[in-house]
Amino acid sequence: MLISCITACGICDFCRRSMPSHCRTGGWILGNTIDGTQAEYVRIPHADTSLYRVSPDLDPEAVVLLSDILPTAYECGVLNGQIKPGDTVAIVGAGPIGLAALLTAQLYSPSAILMIDLDGNRLEMALGLGATGVVNSAVEDAVARVLAITDGAGVDLAIEAVGTPAAFDTCQCIVGAGGRIANIGVHGKPVQLHLEKLWDRNIALTTRLVDTVTTPLLLKLVQAGKLRPAGLVTHRFGLDDIMQAYDTFADAAKTSALKVILNGRGAD
Repeated sequence: MLISCITACGICDFCRRSMPSHCRTGGWILGNTIDGTQAEYVRIPHADTSLYRVSPDLDPEAVVLLSDILPTAYECGVLNGQIKPGDTVAIVGAGPIGLAALLTAQLYSPSAILMIDLDGNRLEMALGLGATGVVNSAVEDAVARVLAITDGAGVDLAIEAVGTPAAFDTCQCIVGAGGRIANIGVHGKPVQLHLEKLWDRNIALTTRLVDTVTTPLLLKLVQAGKLRPAGLVTHRFGLDDIMQAYDTFADAAKTSALKVILNGRGAD
Protein backbone atom coordinates (compact mmCIF):
# COMPACT_ATOMS: atom_id res chain seq x y z
CA MET A 1 0.00 0.00 0.00
CA LEU A 2 1.10 3.57 -0.74
CA ILE A 3 -0.29 6.76 0.80
CA SER A 4 -0.13 10.43 -0.12
CA CYS A 5 -2.31 13.53 -0.03
CA ILE A 6 0.24 16.03 -1.37
CA THR A 7 2.22 15.62 -4.59
CA ALA A 8 5.68 17.14 -4.81
CA CYS A 9 8.32 17.40 -7.50
CA GLY A 10 11.07 17.35 -4.89
CA ILE A 11 13.23 19.96 -6.62
CA CYS A 12 11.42 23.32 -6.65
CA ASP A 13 12.07 26.02 -4.01
CA PHE A 14 9.00 25.08 -1.97
CA CYS A 15 9.89 21.39 -1.90
CA ARG A 16 13.44 22.17 -0.80
CA ARG A 17 12.02 24.34 2.01
CA SER A 18 9.89 21.42 3.28
CA MET A 19 6.72 23.05 1.93
CA PRO A 20 5.63 20.50 -0.70
CA SER A 21 2.02 21.65 -0.31
CA HIS A 22 3.07 24.66 -2.40
CA CYS A 23 5.09 22.70 -4.96
CA ARG A 24 5.12 24.64 -8.23
CA THR A 25 3.91 21.67 -10.28
CA GLY A 26 2.15 19.67 -7.58
CA GLY A 27 1.13 20.46 -4.03
CA TRP A 28 -2.50 20.29 -2.93
CA ILE A 29 -4.03 19.13 -6.18
CA LEU A 30 -5.74 15.79 -5.34
CA GLY A 31 -9.42 16.53 -4.87
CA ASN A 32 -8.69 20.22 -5.39
CA THR A 33 -7.51 21.08 -8.89
CA ILE A 34 -7.69 17.49 -10.17
CA ASP A 35 -9.95 14.59 -9.18
CA GLY A 36 -9.25 12.87 -5.90
CA THR A 37 -8.51 9.22 -5.21
CA GLN A 38 -11.86 7.65 -4.43
CA ALA A 39 -11.26 4.83 -6.88
CA GLU A 40 -9.61 1.43 -6.85
CA TYR A 41 -6.77 2.61 -9.08
CA VAL A 42 -5.31 6.11 -9.37
CA ARG A 43 -2.44 7.83 -11.14
CA ILE A 44 -0.41 10.08 -8.82
CA PRO A 45 1.64 12.95 -10.26
CA HIS A 46 5.24 12.95 -8.95
CA ALA A 47 4.59 9.57 -7.35
CA ASP A 48 8.29 8.81 -6.96
CA THR A 49 8.75 11.80 -4.63
CA SER A 50 5.32 11.94 -2.99
CA LEU A 51 4.23 8.48 -1.85
CA TYR A 52 5.11 6.60 1.32
CA ARG A 53 5.26 2.83 1.31
CA VAL A 54 3.25 1.20 4.08
CA SER A 55 3.93 -2.13 5.76
CA PRO A 56 1.23 -4.68 4.86
CA ASP A 57 0.73 -5.56 8.52
CA LEU A 58 -0.67 -2.10 9.38
CA ASP A 59 -4.42 -1.61 9.75
CA PRO A 60 -5.60 -0.20 6.38
CA GLU A 61 -8.12 2.06 8.10
CA ALA A 62 -5.40 3.66 10.22
CA VAL A 63 -3.31 4.13 7.10
CA VAL A 64 -6.15 5.93 5.31
CA LEU A 65 -6.29 8.45 8.14
CA LEU A 66 -2.52 8.93 7.87
CA SER A 67 -2.99 10.21 4.34
CA ASP A 68 -4.68 13.40 5.51
CA ILE A 69 -6.23 14.11 8.90
CA LEU A 70 -3.35 12.93 11.12
CA PRO A 71 -0.60 14.97 9.40
CA THR A 72 -2.97 17.93 9.00
CA ALA A 73 -3.81 18.02 12.68
CA TYR A 74 -0.24 17.31 13.77
CA GLU A 75 1.53 19.78 11.47
CA CYS A 76 -1.00 22.63 11.41
CA GLY A 77 -2.22 22.34 14.98
CA VAL A 78 0.28 20.60 17.24
CA LEU A 79 3.61 21.55 15.66
CA ASN A 80 2.54 25.07 14.65
CA GLY A 81 1.05 25.47 18.10
CA GLN A 82 4.36 24.52 19.74
CA ILE A 83 2.79 22.44 22.48
CA LYS A 84 5.03 21.94 25.49
CA PRO A 85 4.70 19.59 28.48
CA GLY A 86 2.31 21.09 30.99
CA ASP A 87 0.52 23.37 28.55
CA THR A 88 -3.22 23.91 28.68
CA VAL A 89 -4.78 23.30 25.27
CA ALA A 90 -8.25 23.99 23.89
CA ILE A 91 -9.37 22.51 20.58
CA VAL A 92 -12.36 24.21 18.98
CA GLY A 93 -14.11 21.61 16.83
CA ALA A 94 -14.46 17.91 17.63
CA GLY A 95 -14.64 16.74 14.04
CA PRO A 96 -12.10 14.32 12.57
CA ILE A 97 -9.36 16.98 12.37
CA GLY A 98 -10.01 18.23 15.89
CA LEU A 99 -9.99 14.70 17.27
CA ALA A 100 -6.79 13.95 15.37
CA ALA A 101 -5.30 17.04 17.00
CA LEU A 102 -6.42 15.65 20.34
CA LEU A 103 -4.65 12.35 19.66
CA THR A 104 -1.38 13.92 18.53
CA ALA A 105 -1.33 16.66 21.17
CA GLN A 106 -1.06 13.98 23.84
CA LEU A 107 2.39 13.07 22.51
CA TYR A 108 3.64 16.25 24.26
CA SER A 109 2.04 15.70 27.70
CA PRO A 110 -0.06 18.85 28.07
CA SER A 111 -1.62 19.25 31.51
CA ALA A 112 -5.11 19.72 30.09
CA ILE A 113 -6.84 19.33 26.74
CA LEU A 114 -10.30 20.86 26.48
CA MET A 115 -12.52 20.01 23.52
CA ILE A 116 -15.20 22.49 22.43
CA ASP A 117 -18.04 21.52 20.09
CA LEU A 118 -21.80 21.71 19.52
CA ASP A 119 -22.23 17.94 19.21
CA GLY A 120 -22.61 15.92 22.39
CA ASN A 121 -21.77 12.62 20.69
CA ARG A 122 -18.45 13.95 19.42
CA LEU A 123 -17.62 15.35 22.83
CA GLU A 124 -18.26 11.94 24.38
CA MET A 125 -15.85 10.44 21.87
CA ALA A 126 -13.31 13.13 22.74
CA LEU A 127 -13.41 12.08 26.39
CA GLY A 128 -12.79 8.51 25.36
CA LEU A 129 -9.81 9.60 23.27
CA GLY A 130 -8.10 11.48 26.09
CA ALA A 131 -9.66 14.94 26.47
CA THR A 132 -9.48 16.08 30.09
CA GLY A 133 -12.63 18.15 29.73
CA VAL A 134 -15.31 19.07 27.21
CA VAL A 135 -17.42 22.15 26.62
CA ASN A 136 -20.72 21.90 24.75
CA SER A 137 -21.11 25.30 23.14
CA ALA A 138 -24.69 24.47 22.17
CA VAL A 139 -25.82 24.66 25.78
CA GLU A 140 -23.25 26.85 27.54
CA ASP A 141 -21.03 29.87 26.95
CA ALA A 142 -17.81 28.23 25.77
CA VAL A 143 -15.62 31.26 26.46
CA ALA A 144 -16.92 31.72 29.99
CA ARG A 145 -16.55 28.02 30.71
CA VAL A 146 -12.94 27.82 29.50
CA LEU A 147 -11.98 30.95 31.43
CA ALA A 148 -13.59 29.48 34.54
CA ILE A 149 -11.68 26.22 34.13
CA THR A 150 -8.39 28.13 33.74
CA ASP A 151 -9.08 30.54 36.63
CA GLY A 152 -9.40 33.40 34.17
CA ALA A 153 -5.96 32.90 32.64
CA GLY A 154 -7.01 31.37 29.34
CA VAL A 155 -5.21 28.54 27.58
CA ASP A 156 -1.64 28.33 26.36
CA LEU A 157 -2.78 27.06 22.98
CA ALA A 158 -6.10 27.40 21.17
CA ILE A 159 -6.45 25.21 18.06
CA GLU A 160 -9.08 26.27 15.54
CA ALA A 161 -10.30 23.13 13.77
CA VAL A 162 -13.56 24.25 12.18
CA GLY A 163 -12.95 27.07 9.71
CA THR A 164 -15.73 29.46 10.75
CA PRO A 165 -15.66 33.04 12.06
CA ALA A 166 -17.34 31.92 15.30
CA ALA A 167 -14.72 29.25 15.98
CA PHE A 168 -11.86 31.64 15.25
CA ASP A 169 -13.40 34.26 17.51
CA THR A 170 -13.68 31.71 20.32
CA CYS A 171 -9.96 31.03 20.00
CA GLN A 172 -9.18 34.75 20.30
CA CYS A 173 -11.29 34.99 23.43
CA ILE A 174 -9.83 31.99 25.28
CA VAL A 175 -6.11 32.28 24.51
CA GLY A 176 -4.05 33.48 27.45
CA ALA A 177 -1.24 36.01 27.58
CA GLY A 178 1.82 34.66 25.81
CA GLY A 179 -0.31 32.00 24.16
CA ARG A 180 -0.70 30.74 20.63
CA ILE A 181 -3.59 30.35 18.20
CA ALA A 182 -2.99 27.60 15.65
CA ASN A 183 -5.46 27.76 12.79
CA ILE A 184 -6.21 24.49 11.00
CA GLY A 185 -9.70 25.20 9.65
CA VAL A 186 -10.25 26.08 5.99
CA HIS A 187 -11.90 29.52 5.99
CA GLY A 188 -14.29 30.37 3.18
CA LYS A 189 -15.42 33.63 4.79
CA PRO A 190 -13.53 36.56 6.31
CA VAL A 191 -12.86 36.55 10.04
CA GLN A 192 -12.34 39.52 12.32
CA LEU A 193 -8.93 39.77 13.94
CA HIS A 194 -9.35 41.50 17.30
CA LEU A 195 -5.98 43.20 17.52
CA GLU A 196 -7.48 45.73 19.91
CA LYS A 197 -7.65 42.90 22.44
CA LEU A 198 -4.56 40.92 21.42
CA TRP A 199 -1.88 43.51 20.60
CA ASP A 200 -0.43 43.76 24.12
CA ARG A 201 -0.70 40.09 25.10
CA ASN A 202 2.20 38.49 23.17
CA ILE A 203 -0.12 36.28 21.13
CA ALA A 204 1.22 34.27 18.18
CA LEU A 205 -1.12 33.29 15.33
CA THR A 206 -0.10 30.58 12.89
CA THR A 207 -1.57 29.23 9.67
CA ARG A 208 -0.44 26.36 7.47
CA LEU A 209 -1.42 23.96 4.73
CA VAL A 210 -0.46 20.37 5.47
CA ASP A 211 2.84 19.31 3.85
CA THR A 212 2.79 15.63 5.00
CA VAL A 213 6.47 15.90 5.92
CA THR A 214 5.62 14.18 9.23
CA THR A 215 4.00 11.13 7.62
CA PRO A 216 7.06 8.87 8.19
CA LEU A 217 7.07 9.77 11.90
CA LEU A 218 3.33 9.22 12.24
CA LEU A 219 3.65 5.87 10.47
CA LYS A 220 6.22 4.79 13.04
CA LEU A 221 3.98 5.89 15.91
CA VAL A 222 1.02 3.96 14.51
CA GLN A 223 3.20 0.90 13.94
CA ALA A 224 4.44 1.11 17.52
CA GLY A 225 0.91 1.46 18.90
CA LYS A 226 1.54 4.99 20.21
CA LEU A 227 -1.19 6.40 17.94
CA ARG A 228 -4.48 4.61 17.29
CA PRO A 229 -6.37 6.70 14.74
CA ALA A 230 -8.58 3.90 13.37
CA GLY A 231 -11.02 4.57 16.22
CA LEU A 232 -12.14 7.68 14.34
CA VAL A 233 -13.75 5.53 11.63
CA THR A 234 -17.50 5.26 12.25
CA HIS A 235 -18.96 4.07 8.91
CA ARG A 236 -17.84 1.83 6.06
CA PHE A 237 -19.19 1.53 2.51
CA GLY A 238 -18.26 -0.15 -0.73
CA LEU A 239 -17.53 1.99 -3.78
CA ASP A 240 -20.91 1.07 -5.25
CA ASP A 241 -22.53 2.84 -2.28
CA ILE A 242 -20.46 6.01 -2.52
CA MET A 243 -23.48 8.34 -2.71
CA GLN A 244 -24.89 6.82 0.46
CA ALA A 245 -21.50 7.35 2.06
CA TYR A 246 -21.58 11.04 1.11
CA ASP A 247 -25.12 11.40 2.43
CA THR A 248 -24.11 9.77 5.70
CA PHE A 249 -21.17 12.11 6.14
CA ALA A 250 -23.22 15.17 5.14
CA ASP A 251 -25.85 14.36 7.78
CA ALA A 252 -23.33 13.72 10.55
CA ALA A 253 -25.55 15.30 13.19
CA LYS A 254 -28.05 12.46 12.73
CA THR A 255 -25.72 9.63 11.70
CA SER A 256 -22.93 10.45 14.21
CA ALA A 257 -20.47 10.04 11.35
CA LEU A 258 -16.84 11.04 11.77
CA LYS A 259 -14.70 9.35 9.15
CA VAL A 260 -16.36 7.29 6.42
CA ILE A 261 -14.28 4.57 4.78
CA LEU A 262 -14.79 3.50 1.17
CA ASN A 263 -13.72 -0.10 0.65
CA GLY A 264 -13.06 -1.02 -2.98
CA ARG A 265 -13.75 -4.67 -2.19
CA GLY A 266 -17.14 -3.87 -0.74
CA ALA A 267 -18.06 -3.07 2.84
CA ASP A 268 -17.92 -5.92 5.33
